[in-house]
Amino acid sequence: MATKSNGQATLNELIAGSVGGAAQVLVGHPLDTVKTRAQIAPKGMFKGPMDIIAQTVRKEGFFALYKGMASPLLGIAGVNSLLFAAYGVSKRIVSPYPQLSLPETSLAGAMAGAANTILASPVEMFKVRMQGQYGGAQDKRLSAVAREMWSQWGFRKGVTMAREIPAYAGFYTAYEFSKRKFASIYGSELPVWALLASGSTGGIAYWLSCYPLDVIKSRVQLRQTPPIGTPVQYIAHEAKTVLAESGLKGLFSGLTPSLIRSIPAAASTFAAFEITREYLAELTGV
Repeated sequence: MATKSNGQATLNELIAGSVGGAAQVLVGHPLDTVKTRAQIAPKGMFKGPMDIIAQTVRKEGFFALYKGMASPLLGIAGVNSLLFAAYGVSKRIVSPYPQLSLPETSLAGAMAGAANTILASPVEMFKVRMQGQYGGAQDKRLSAVAREMWSQWGFRKGVTMAREIPAYAGFYTAYEFSKRKFASIYGSELPVWALLASGSTGGIAYWLSCYPLDVIKSRVQLRQTPPIGTPVQYIAHEAKTVLAESGLKGLFSGLTPSLIRSIPAAASTFAAFEITREYLAELTGV
């Protein structure tokens, strides 16, 4: 009976996670494009985040800010579905009790981040490749990018996993911390604004936990040829390259739009997830 209940809970988390993922993409993709271009653009191409927006809209049109959205819209629904289900399973592995301590929450989040890499790695690869096109005649469609990447790169997930593990440890820990603070004031039935605020806290913690690794990930995934060596070797090599080119600040290029984006994107993700999960819990009794 317990196994059946856990199975239904995982299914509910899969469905709720996909709804949360779709909400995240629809709300946050334009600023994600700005963030990615800040990380990968040739030095001197843009003066800052506002210049990226201005040049992108002027040269490529407003909807260029949504470039590469098809991959995450389809993929992140699946990615978040896997993420939230993996987090639910990880919590049950870490502790038999429903209320985990914050260190246990961090461990469960890290485990979920590692599992999430299975889908997140190709989705991130396709998204970065699409966002790294600037409206030229040689720009490729998503289908062409996907075929090219699969034939040349195969299934490489090391650099994305290096980001996902600390990112989701911070993400879930900050979210749970904020949610528990609100619950101590307002009770277990939190208002939607409290879920939104807690989600925003999680989103900010996500980027602060992993941002230099995200810069390295974007640069590695935009390379014309696959990296050589182990993930540790090519991540270290790319980090040295960034430091040589731009100094320490290069590892934080695009952080401002990422933090701004994280507030509505993570807020909408968690709110959509929690509301959908509560609805499914009432519907299924689990």
